[in-house]
Amino acid sequence: MLATLERLALAPDIEHVWNGLLAYMERFGFDRLIYGYTRFRTANSFGDPADMLLLSNHDRAFLTPFMQDGLYFHGPMVRWASENTGACSWRWIHDKAANGHLTPEEQAVVAFNRAHGITAGYTISFPNVSIRSKGALGLTARRGLTQDDVDALWREHGREILIVANVAHLKMTGLPYAGTARRLTTRQREVLEWVGDGKTAQDIATIMGLTPTTVEKHLRLARDVLGVETTAQAVLKASFHNQIFNLQTGNGAGR
Repeated sequence: MLATLERLALAPDIEHVWNGLLAYMERFGFDRLIYGYTRFRTANSFGDPADMLLLSNHDRAFLTPFMQDGLYFHGPMVRWASENTGACSWRWIHDKAANGHLTPEEQAVVAFNRAHGITAGYTISFPNVSIRSKGALGLTARRGLTQDDVDALWREHGREILIVANVAHLKMTGLPYAGTARRLTTRQREVLEWVGDGKTAQDIATIMGLTPTTVEKHLRLARDVLGVETTAQAVLKASFHNQIFNLQTGNGAGR
């Protein structure tokens, strides 16, 4: 485990963390993972999926309906993760179903999962850093393993698995991420950083050797990329996505 933790802790980007987590979990028979993290949760939703960090090695035939078509919102283990912290056996689903405590929508998701060979596993719900954030990891056992098999494995190795998963989660939430359509340019990041430092457009123009009009253009484009209306919202969202004040942007690292 120490070698895995070292690899995760020193990983330079999310891709390396994710690949390390996949390799580690496969040792225990969890060959399909899905990870989600949002900082934009509300009482009724997890926010815009485009603003979430979503990672999975499930096939597209499963992921497209589950994520893009919104089936995940009615997933029983998603409900559990939104209300709890820690680890939960998927036996929880079977118990709820047996007692008639699953909604018709949740039953439909269970049937969909079963059709894709997703029948046994564990879900990890990570501690929240704010009321707006939520992160969770779904561990699907390889075909042929039963929930009894998984529960027995968890009794022996669950503590170790939980520690590694939490380290990976903490590492990934501290690294920059953005969807292809929402990636800020270097200039956009720089001007947002200076705004975050309390500088005006005129101040930023002087510091960066630009005109105020050009600074305003970069701020407008940054707002468009991030899908927000105000510059204050852009600074907040870029900060949540770790796109500003990080080593990759250069000028934020020393301030």
